[in-house]
Amino acid sequence: MNIAKSNGIELAWESFGETNGEVVLLIAGLGTQMIRWTAPFCAELVALGYRVVRFDNRDAGYSTHLDARPAVDFGALASALQAGHRPEVPYTLYDMAADAIGLLDALGVAQAHVVGRSMGGMIAQIMASEHGSRVLSLTSIMSSTGNPALPHAAPDAMAMMMQPMPDPYSDRAGFLSRSSAFARHIAGVGYPFDEEAHHAMVSEELNRAYDPAGTGRQIAAVGVAGDRRARLSAVTAPTLVIHGSDDPLFLPACGRDTAASIPAAELLMIEGMGHDLPAGVWRQVAGKIDSVARRAVSA
Repeated sequence: MNIAKSNGIELAWESFGETNGEVVLLIAGLGTQMIRWTAPFCAELVALGYRVVRFDNRDAGYSTHLDARPAVDFGALASALQAGHRPEVPYTLYDMAADAIGLLDALGVAQAHVVGRSMGGMIAQIMASEHGSRVLSLTSIMSSTGNPALPHAAPDAMAMMMQPMPDPYSDRAGFLSRSSAFARHIAGVGYPFDEEAHHAMVSEELNRAYDPAGTGRQIAAVGVAGDRRARLSAVTAPTLVIHGSDDPLFLPACGRDTAASIPAAELLMIEGMGHDLPAGVWRQVAGKIDSVARRAVSA
């Protein structure tokens, strides 16, 4: 694990594969850490000849946590957004995209194939729209455009996500049980849910860092991101959009809208996949990332 200075903060990062390979930059989702991009998934991309870089977003893992920023008042945030106002927040997804660009600068990487999941997909979209010269190809996984006309997340999934969690330090078993219940609920029916692997992943994240306030600041950044479709229409990088047919957080319409908003984007709708990236799709997803990356190189 390494630390790079970027955009006024520090980002923890790791690299897999030969340093002279084309870089695939993996961006994690809301409240999660770079280890959600598992080493076996990274190995699938390395086997295809890429150098894979994963990193902790700000307010996650071993990267800088902005504890000095004001706490997010979610009631006030929701009220302002419902009234059509854009409230002040600790930072935006545009700041997080600038973090990722700064990481590429620190690594001496001029251009990369950028892959993001969920919130990370939004950050990847912003990188492609605002820093197009740095993005060779874009892969947006289980994400959305901010289009206000899109259907909302399933109410039961949202209720589970927003429910307060047990304290992992005083009730680790309760925390892991609730985390697994939510992960199982959003996972879709097409692939087996590996509860043991999920417990191991969450336990590793707890050992690295646990910061619900940091996740709250990331939620605020997502909340004010707005409708990105106009900017996405100017994306020139070859683009792949991957979405699960069973996703209850970003419904399939969100994936279709993302693909429709980016010129010549390819849509891969994976039957039975929910809001996760199960082991059963790793090889397929890596192969599709390789395909869009090859389109970029040939172009």
